[in-house]
Amino acid sequence: MIQINLLGLPKPKKGKRAAAASMPGEGPNPMVVIALAFVLSLGALFGWWWKVNSEKERIEKEMAAAQQEATRLATAKTRYDERESQKKTFEQRVKVIEDLRAKQQGPIELLAMIGDTVNNTEGVWLNTMKEDGRNVNMEGTALSVHQVASLMKALQTTGYFKSVELKETSQDDKVKDMQVFTFTLVCEKVDKSQPQSSPSAAPAGQAKKM
Repeated sequence: MIQINLLGLPKPKKGKRAAAASMPGEGPNPMVVIALAFVLSLGALFGWWWKVNSEKERIEKEMAAAQQEATRLATAKTRYDERESQKKTFEQRVKVIEDLRAKQQGPIELLAMIGDTVNNTEGVWLNTMKEDGRNVNMEGTALSVHQVASLMKALQTTGYFKSVELKETSQDDKVKDMQVFTFTLVCEKVDKSQPQSSPSAAPAGQAKKM
């Protein structure tokens, strides 16, 4: 019988290859499967490496930023410590200057007070004055012992002295035309660190005649 191929397709060849190709139920090629698995594994490995590398770069950037911040804070702390040291030094200098001014102002006020008191007491002249610890020793001349007593009372009422005592007084024989008395006073200064009490009258003492 003569067969005519109306579809124009080549006629399959008979044999084992044709039979094998036409066998139903045959799976994919193992080499293709292995190649595909290798490609997928390689892609997954590359993705994991990229993720790890990105995380590494992020951590390095954060560490660099943290290091810069630590350096900035250390610099700021150093400047703060320097300013605190300068502040303490300045405060100490100011305290020293204030103490010196106070020590300088004290004697100036004392001299001014004594000068005013002597000038306001008639018939009294001050020759020498010496500060000895808490005491102020004065030597001077007066026309009478009553004027010496007036000077002592005036010094006591200033509030600068705790007591004013007459150490000695005597008539000056060098002056022939009039009576002149020399005197020595010992004045104890008030302790400003202690509470003050009302001033009491100082003993006038007894004059020694020569």
